[in-house]
Amino acid sequence: MNFYPHQFSTQTLANHPHKKQILEILSSAIQSVEPANAVRYFVHRDGDFLKVNHKTYDLSQYDHIYIIAVGKAARAMSEAVSLILGDRLTRAFVVPKKMFSHSDTRFEIIAGGHPVPNQNSILAGLMIEKACQKFTANDLVICLISGGGSALVTLPVRGLLLPELQNLTSLLLSSGARIDEINTLRRHLDDIKGGGLARMVASASLISLILSDVVNSPLETIASGPTAPDPSTLSDALQVLEKYQLTSKVPESILDHLQNGIETLKQDDPIFERVQNVLIADNFLAAKAAGEQAQNSGLNVVHLGNSWQGEARKVASELCNILKSYPDHNLCLIAGGETTVTIRGQGLGGRNQELALAAVTELAGMQDVILVTLATDGEDGPTDAAGAVVSGSTAQQALDAGLNVTDYLNNNDSYHFFEQLGDLLKIGSTGTNVNDLTFLFRF
Repeated sequence: MNFYPHQFSTQTLANHPHKKQILEILSSAIQSVEPANAVRYFVHRDGDFLKVNHKTYDLSQYDHIYIIAVGKAARAMSEAVSLILGDRLTRAFVVPKKMFSHSDTRFEIIAGGHPVPNQNSILAGLMIEKACQKFTANDLVICLISGGGSALVTLPVRGLLLPELQNLTSLLLSSGARIDEINTLRRHLDDIKGGGLARMVASASLISLILSDVVNSPLETIASGPTAPDPSTLSDALQVLEKYQLTSKVPESILDHLQNGIETLKQDDPIFERVQNVLIADNFLAAKAAGEQAQNSGLNVVHLGNSWQGEARKVASELCNILKSYPDHNLCLIAGGETTVTIRGQGLGGRNQELALAAVTELAGMQDVILVTLATDGEDGPTDAAGAVVSGSTAQQALDAGLNVTDYLNNNDSYHFFEQLGDLLKIGSTGTNVNDLTFLFRF
């Protein structure tokens, strides 16, 4: 899927003298981590030989070759791999966020629930479990994993029910828990996660191509690590509940499993001797591509790292203070990561929109500055916006429109604030997901 600069425009950007420059930078970030491009960069076929990163597989040695694709990029990744495999592909089991039709009858597709798992997530888990029961030592399985996979596919451990996991997910999301903390719990409450899929595949050879949506890309956290060893313990998962004071709010069955359940697979498990995990795209790559485009357009680029976490409004203050510390013009600061929002109000928004809303007051009255927040999947929280755009005049525009920044922030209603100003960034679903990017410009 191609994304073009004009798709990133908002009211503020449409009238900005550096519009073209900014939009091309945003577009380049998404295009660099387009899933099919990432797959083709790491996977090459020459006759019967499939080269994946630096390892070669002789396809003639396998009776069957299967695809298991899970996540927001499942469609693009599975289609790219199926084109490479051609008639050597036996069957593909695909779990995207949104349902799509496919003319290839070898594709079996179930769209799961997100960000909270639903009954379809269970059906997807059962589909994969049933498929794995047929795999043998003479088969090759290619797993394609991307962000959102934790919710899209679920197979609760014995004794747990879907409503219990749904409630737990909702509690964690609203408490401000980091995604790595949420996934620590998910890995210990689900048979597919925490290396569980690698265990299900049994004796088959396993290649796992992974598109990261988590800070610093630890493999066990991406989609809760279905093909990766889990360094965390049941005790670690229990501590997450204690940290956010949730032990009294979750069902006894969850507490019982965390206290007495079976541990997830660890690094020294012999299962991982037949698993090749390959990271094919991440937030760093998107930030790097955006930075190169910014530099080529004449801007001085400063990378602020890809590990930004914490409350969105606090991160907004920190990033704006960094911008203020640079007196330079023709400047582009790029920060990557994934913030969180502790929900106290009844409004609509996402972490990127909330960060932008918190920045409105921080940047008020500043000349020649622009802040853009961007969820690389195109969908920030439960909204159809990827983020928002803020300038030094946004605060005045809000005042003229009768919008009180503090009231909207207290109500976690960033979506409706920026909607009224025409500054929601709506680019549609990108088919990829490598966390969030924040751009701060001074011209």
